Amino acid sequence: MYIIAIGWLFCALMFAVGSNSIVAAVFTFLFWGPLPLALFIYLFSGRIRRERAAAREREDDKAG
Repeated sequence: MYIIAIGWLFCALMFAVGSNSIVAAVFTFLFWGPLPLALFIYLFSGRIRRERAAAREREDDKAG
């Protein structure tokens, strides 16, 4: 999953470098780079979060 994220950020950076102005480059990078990437990582890491929560709950049941 992280190779996809790195590739996405690289492409967003290249789009930003090709922009006409600094302001356009910053907004291009922000709206095509980290913001959609954060959504992607949040959505696709849901299974991992659920598994960790279940493991924590099992551990609490053993301890308590």
